[in-house]
Amino acid sequence: MREENDRDKRRLIKSLIKTQKADLVCLQETKIQRMSSSLVRSLGVGRSLEWGALYSRGMAGGVLVFWDTRVLELLEMEIVNFSVSCRFKNVENGFCWVFTGVYDPAIGRLREDFWEELGTIRGLWQDPWCLGGDFNVIRFLGERNRISRLSSAIRRFLEIIDDLELRDFPLQGGSFTWRGGLNNQTQSKLDRFIVSKDWERYFSGAIQSLLPRIVSDHCLILLDCGGTRKGPSPFRFENMWLKEEGFKDLLRNWWVGFKFRGSFSFTLSEKLKALKACLKVWNREVFGNVNARKESALKRMMFWDSIEGDRVLNTEEQNSRKQALEEYEKWVVMEETSWRQKSRELWLREGDKNTGYFHKMANAHKRVNSMVKIKINGTWVSEKRDIKEGVVQAFHSLLTETAE
Repeated sequence: MREENDRDKRRLIKSLIKTQKADLVCLQETKIQRMSSSLVRSLGVGRSLEWGALYSRGMAGGVLVFWDTRVLELLEMEIVNFSVSCRFKNVENGFCWVFTGVYDPAIGRLREDFWEELGTIRGLWQDPWCLGGDFNVIRFLGERNRISRLSSAIRRFLEIIDDLELRDFPLQGGSFTWRGGLNNQTQSKLDRFIVSKDWERYFSGAIQSLLPRIVSDHCLILLDCGGTRKGPSPFRFENMWLKEEGFKDLLRNWWVGFKFRGSFSFTLSEKLKALKACLKVWNREVFGNVNARKESALKRMMFWDSIEGDRVLNTEEQNSRKQALEEYEKWVVMEETSWRQKSRELWLREGDKNTGYFHKMANAHKRVNSMVKIKINGTWVSEKRDIKEGVVQAFHSLLTETAE
């Protein structure tokens, strides 16, 4: 991934990271001269994040690696001229391995320095090794269209892979990771994961696959080593629904249409129950699952990317891909709204420790949310029963108002 110094792009990247449930992320050509924890958190999911960064030189280059500390424990880190290397221990089983995120400068006089840097990193540790990033060079003629001969850079890349005893994973979902030029007619496989034999033996089920281009002219690449998936979350009123056009009018019409007899508290309770039932049906049959909608838009983008790998898209097809991207961006915003709503619950779940800070925050929320007295018709009321009846009456008056 690249060009992260943009809020909208960061939102899309974060959504994709969440969808793929990535434990380790490497971003290249960040174009960021000074990284911060807040910026990393705007890209990552959850609070259990650590990171390392190679800052850009001006508006070029830059590598960022960040990971979930609940899954990976950092043992050592080396940041050099073209790479960020981390020696990790798997929290689950104690297995140690090395990851190196790279960005090849693609400049002849610097490329040899890059190859030497990889050799130096290999000499630091003898653990299983995985490298990922933009190598800015292909291995074979079939990895670039409009090319008829092997260049010296290609031959040197093959020598380096052989000398370091590395293996290139097959790429599923397409042949090229970069598209550019007029109407994206020039295509190459510049981005990849390459691994040592012992790394491949340990992660024997690892699969390298292509994801869509969402923020740059490079496709994203996923190296899936397996993992668990969580079940669905419980039903709740979602703030993101309020962003859907016409939802507030629909909500008002439902509320006014409910007719119940009884006390104010009974009527309010029954109306809320009826509203909940309507929201469940509407969410399931009309609004739909946000993640499913987002996945659908993502798959349509991947479909058009695969077509573009064989030929140039016509105007209608380009518009279809653009529409899929716009839909994807819409559902990313919806999802972000939902996660903001759940942020307090997420903090409780991920920070479930009996720390003094946790109790102070919980007590502070309790004090803020408590109601010891209210003013009704200009008079302060402090009795619990009077407060309850006053609140019910206030909500009854507010929610039964109709638009003039």
